[in-house]
Amino acid sequence: MEFVCRFGTADGTVLREVREADSERAARAALEREGHHVFEVRRKGLVLALPSFSTRPRKVLSDEEFLVFNQELAGLLKAGLPLLQALDLMLERQRNPRFDEVLREIRDRVKSGEELSAAFASFGETFSALYPSTLMAGERSGDLEQVLRRFIRYLRLVIGVRKRITSALVYPAVLLGLSVTMITVMIIVVIPKFENFYRGMDLELPLPTRMLLGLAAALQERGVLILVGLVVAAWLFGRWRHTETGRVLVDRALLKVPIVGSIRHRFALSEFCRSLSTLVQGGLPLVPAMEVATGSVSNAYLRRELMPTVTQVRQGKAVHQALEESGVMTDLAVDMVKVGEATGALDEMLGNVSDFLDDEIETRIQRLLSLIEPLMLVLMGIIVSLLLVAMYMPMFSALGKLE
Repeated sequence: MEFVCRFGTADGTVLREVREADSERAARAALEREGHHVFEVRRKGLVLALPSFSTRPRKVLSDEEFLVFNQELAGLLKAGLPLLQALDLMLERQRNPRFDEVLREIRDRVKSGEELSAAFASFGETFSALYPSTLMAGERSGDLEQVLRRFIRYLRLVIGVRKRITSALVYPAVLLGLSVTMITVMIIVVIPKFENFYRGMDLELPLPTRMLLGLAAALQERGVLILVGLVVAAWLFGRWRHTETGRVLVDRALLKVPIVGSIRHRFALSEFCRSLSTLVQGGLPLVPAMEVATGSVSNAYLRRELMPTVTQVRQGKAVHQALEESGVMTDLAVDMVKVGEATGALDEMLGNVSDFLDDEIETRIQRLLSLIEPLMLVLMGIIVSLLLVAMYMPMFSALGKLE
């Protein structure tokens, strides 16, 4: 079988070649024996025009659990335990059955002489590409424990930002859910009672009332069918969303949403800068570090736009120039990266850029919340008012005729 392999050489060059092997794992192992760092191995084949509904590999650990794992590993290494013994101790206390299976295979690979970074990289997208690259930087520098500490700081910051974003959006989500529930109950339960009332009075119903009664009847008669259709449509959209084309198109569309788009944009740039800072600080060469940092960006559209910067830097262009030409970095971020390159403190300046972007994210989230809450209340009030007006219009018309 033929496999398309993307790997980095010892001099920092990233190559893409087609290799023959019995399996994906055999192809990866052969490249690692040659001293390469493997980024991706996939089977060569025809790509159909129809979207592939393959989903991403499931995580064996949440970010919080992975943080605890790395804290324990760093602590054991700091205490002077050999890596293999540290892995054995962690296996004894492992309670996650899926990660226990993965960790046992990693332990066996390390026991057979494979490096820890290569063992984690062999699981492909199960772990972020940033993690094995970070481990490889620690193995090359001979200070794995300190590199793990840097990765732990990085993971803490990322988890903290995500938690702040999630907690900030809880109240608007609850408010939206209650609004939709209340309006649905009015249409399905309350409005049909008015229909029986008006039928007994033999009134001529105006168009808004007829439309509302028709909607209520449709929901009552075909509610289950409509619900099933919505669930199926949501499932199909979710599957398509996990294809490469779907990710790029949806992420690009989300970037154009007012306020929300700017938050997602800055979050993706913060991911890139913090990942690159962690890898460069750990001693990884700049070009492989940029390749991994670009791959760690969660927004598929911005990830695609940043990819050409890796080639440009490999060809000798300055990092700030490549980022500026990509058109996705903010002017301030480009200027700070330029200063970092000039002073030889690129890793530190990239960390400052990500900190600045995180502060901007929090400010914009608060601004978004200050707009969402009153807007949702006003919108809910307008919808309820329209429903009430549409239902009481026949009664007002009848009273007007009596006068």
